[in-house]
Amino acid sequence: MTIKENMAIQQERDLVYCRNRVKEIAAKIGMGIVNQTKLITATSEIARNMLRYAGGGNVKVEVITRGKLEGLQLVFEDSGPGIPDINKAMQDGFTTGNTLGLGLPGAKRLVNEFAIQSVVGKGTTVKILKWKNG
Repeated sequence: MTIKENMAIQQERDLVYCRNRVKEIAAKIGMGIVNQTKLITATSEIARNMLRYAGGGNVKVEVITRGKLEGLQLVFEDSGPGIPDINKAMQDGFTTGNTLGLGLPGAKRLVNEFAIQSVVGKGTTVKILKWKNG
């Protein structure tokens, strides 16, 4: 199944649309409810960070197939201030915004693949992948 979509995240209601669309696509490829919930939670955390810290950005959603594996890959891109210390940002409890500091490390634990790149003053890209059966 080939699905590729782009979604702008500019305001709170865009987060709701993004979560709902990811759920629809995950269900369409036959992802179970537990894995859907993990993916939607990770999506919500990363998209919310993008809105809160970078003023918004873009999410690319794509169905990925590798051999017999099928899943959803999401790429979150923003042009915000960037993350000065990614290692620190990936530690549980680290926050710059008076939150619990579980967003990025929590999202990483919920998906099968997680990658983050950030350049201060240029923006951040987070790529996640959740396999249908994993």
